[in-house]
Amino acid sequence: MARKMLIDGELGKPSEDDKNYDFDLFVIGAGSGGVRASRFSANYGAKVGICELPFHPISSETIGGVGGTCVIRGCVPKKILVYGASYGGELEDARKFGWELSEKVDFNWKKLLQKKTDEINRLNGIYKRLLSNAGVKLFEGEGRLAGPNEVEVTQLDGTKLSYSAKHILIATGSRAQRLNIPGEELAITSDKALSLEELPKRAVVVGGGYIAVEFASIWRGMGSTVDLVFRKELPLRGFDDEMRAVVARNLEGRGINLHPRTNLSKLMKTEHGIMAVTDHGEELMADVVLFATGRAPNSKRLNLEAAGVELDNTGAIKVDEYSRTNMPSVWAVGDVTNRMNLTPVALMEGTCFANTVFKGQPSKPDYNNVPYAVFSIPPLSVVGLSEEQALEQANGDILIFTSTFNPMKNTISGRQEKTVMKLVVDAETDKVLGASMCGPDAPEIMQGIAVALKCGATKAQFDSTVGLHPTAAEEFVTMRSLTRRVAGQGKPKTNL
Repeated sequence: MARKMLIDGELGKPSEDDKNYDFDLFVIGAGSGGVRASRFSANYGAKVGICELPFHPISSETIGGVGGTCVIRGCVPKKILVYGASYGGELEDARKFGWELSEKVDFNWKKLLQKKTDEINRLNGIYKRLLSNAGVKLFEGEGRLAGPNEVEVTQLDGTKLSYSAKHILIATGSRAQRLNIPGEELAITSDKALSLEELPKRAVVVGGGYIAVEFASIWRGMGSTVDLVFRKELPLRGFDDEMRAVVARNLEGRGINLHPRTNLSKLMKTEHGIMAVTDHGEELMADVVLFATGRAPNSKRLNLEAAGVELDNTGAIKVDEYSRTNMPSVWAVGDVTNRMNLTPVALMEGTCFANTVFKGQPSKPDYNNVPYAVFSIPPLSVVGLSEEQALEQANGDILIFTSTFNPMKNTISGRQEKTVMKLVVDAETDKVLGASMCGPDAPEIMQGIAVALKCGATKAQFDSTVGLHPTAAEEFVTMRSLTRRVAGQGKPKTNL
């Protein structure tokens, strides 16, 4: 199969010079984006090499693993722990549905941890086979640039290998950041949190984003005492404010102690555990303190200056709309570019890269209407614009439709936890601009809503769709009463 490449924006056959390269493409980083890009490029006829650090659940600058953060120390193991934590509440509710359970129900953390480890080992093997089956050559070791068309791979025994490539793709992801406070070495990040030998009885979680909210939910669901410390008034900055308030209420309802507008000033080791001191003078005792305070692009050890690749002030690799850096031979996808840091987005970027460079179909990633999910208990999921974003972009009024209800299951179990749904609609065009849901199965439901928004669905089309009864999902097509109309350029108001 003849290789096809995009050369200076035009499709053409490889020149004689191209044949002197060891690879058409060499990828540094075998996470979601890197694996997708390498496999698809190989399928289009490219000769592809890829390198990745040796496997370990807890990453470092010299340890990683094929599959990357999502598979090994991110989405997948996190979701497994969320499932495990959810059973605590399910067992409580089960009694109201006629299940006779003893008063004491034990939880075996180490058993769940082993199941989690078995699964990520299995997936690591699957990703390696995917690369092999596509004809991609895998090198285990640390990759760095030695020039605009040269990659150096340091193998496990210290041996250095050097390869030339027509194109180099960087897909090294990101790494958890730590707070710079006295005693910071006493804290852990999400990497370690997924592999703790013992379940903490007391946990302090610092941060208000996805990871913080999810781990607070996990540990609380397993019976731990949890304090969640965050800087803003509500967790999940950047999400719809009304839905953030719902999540905060649910976290408190599940027994998590919230500390809004709070920072940690120091950590101290005591005979009773770790003392976390806040800037308000509170002293929170914990067995584990988790820093869930953001992630930084993994770009420091790549020797990017050797190829003249530009970075921004966060260390992210600057790329254009096709994922190309300022150097024509070097490209980058995924979290290392700090665009939209989600696994499915990295997959999209990797696909677009392969289509652009080796299929001859220039493709730009489309970041509109990308669905998100926060796997708190219960979860939050959104797609499209928040109310605040819609107002910023609006030329006219915005219509808000909400539904707050007690899920059928809760009417029997007696759990006092409402499901909340929300639609944001453009008053002039009737187009649905955004959808949000906090409640059981929200991410599963939101995937279908995302398809509708991608197709440009209107509120009238939502209303004319027959609901699936009895489900929570049918509420999205029965919200016909306007909750409020907000004037463009006005400030949103909440009724929750």
